[in-house]
Amino acid sequence: MKILHTADWHIGKRLHKYDLLEDFKHFQDWLVPFIQEAQIDVVLVSGDIFDLATPSSEAQKAYFDMLLALRDLNCKVIMTGGNHDSPRVLNAPAPLLEVMNIHVIGSLPSDLNDLLIPLREKGGKIKAVVAAVPYLRESNLRSPGDNVEINNKVELIREGIANVFKKTAQACEQYYADIPAIAMGHLFAAGATTSDSEREIQIGNEASFEASGFGDYFQYIALGHIHRPQQVSGAVPTFYSGSPIPLSFSEKEDQKRLLVLDTDSWQVEQVQIPRFRQLLKISGPMDQLKRQLQAVEKVGVLDTLVELELVEEDYNALHIMELDQMV
Repeated sequence: MKILHTADWHIGKRLHKYDLLEDFKHFQDWLVPFIQEAQIDVVLVSGDIFDLATPSSEAQKAYFDMLLALRDLNCKVIMTGGNHDSPRVLNAPAPLLEVMNIHVIGSLPSDLNDLLIPLREKGGKIKAVVAAVPYLRESNLRSPGDNVEINNKVELIREGIANVFKKTAQACEQYYADIPAIAMGHLFAAGATTSDSEREIQIGNEASFEASGFGDYFQYIALGHIHRPQQVSGAVPTFYSGSPIPLSFSEKEDQKRLLVLDTDSWQVEQVQIPRFRQLLKISGPMDQLKRQLQAVEKVGVLDTLVELELVEEDYNALHIMELDQMV
């Protein structure tokens, strides 16, 4: 069985007020034939489906267009909510989507067993089970009577996250004994390399979570939230797939990827996603900006987006006006 891990779609993202919906549509146009050619059985999307809690109608249409395209491939889709997502927005159509073999977990349910989704082969045999843990909000992690001093609060959140994954692992062991388990999560793991487009979560990232806290029960941890693809050190293979498209100029050099997990060997394959547009930063004095801007060439199928930074020793109001005109 082949499982694809992606995350952080951020549908509806605007970069300096520039809509990136076209970038996401090009990602879809690449992803759908890839899934078909690679014979992917399951798609995991680990949070931050949308960029805003109240996505626009255009963003919601792009979301449902993607789900319809995935449905036509006859693969199972499992999606979890992230810190950018509204649980209500994701959960509202969930019963209808489940009929289409698309499982959406927008928020932590009261019964952790509802997080467990078995993966069946064509003959009906369960090959693996996915613990689809969404973004864990503070209300999920501590009781109202807990001491809320900042040091205690940070520790309570860390302990709360570890406890959710521990109990989820125990539920997997109880109901799916001797069956390999995969966990999904959306959080900031300690040591992960960030960009400037991730929103801080869980007390400004102070409650960063050590990957060792996931334990050693799961065969693979499919994480979301960090936009740069990377592996973090833990007792089991723990990966951020990263976002499929650059979401800020700090990601302009990133090679975007998705991950494919084979349950026969439990090997992880990193698959590069094509660049659909170039993000370019030009920095320097006015004459240099003009020369470099004129030399910009289009890379990819979409227009290049350029960030201009005027750097001069002395303040010049005329150059500021000229920079505005250039922009």
